[in-house]
Amino acid sequence: MPESTMAVELAYALPERQWVKTLVLPVGSTVQDALNAAQALEFLPNLDKPPLTVGIFATPCGLDRLLCPGDRVELYRTLVQDPKDARRQRAKKDQAGRVKA
Repeated sequence: MPESTMAVELAYALPERQWVKTLVLPVGSTVQDALNAAQALEFLPNLDKPPLTVGIFATPCGLDRLLCPGDRVELYRTLVQDPKDARRQRAKKDQAGRVKA
């Protein structure tokens, strides 16, 4: 691979499967350039609905972030439920189900 290009990955996960695509992009490319090159919005459901949340190795970033060789661009789905609320509901259910000795 010539020095003027770099390899990066684009990843998107659903509960039942994962989509990962390796891309070779020019040095100086952004997250948006990776999305365009992968044509991700054509293949992956609901990514065209704002806001699109992305990150590099689990660190959120903007679409204008410059990529480095070996970066993994991750596309995040919208949460169905806040994790803190889900944890509180499970704790309440556990407490209600306990039998006092």
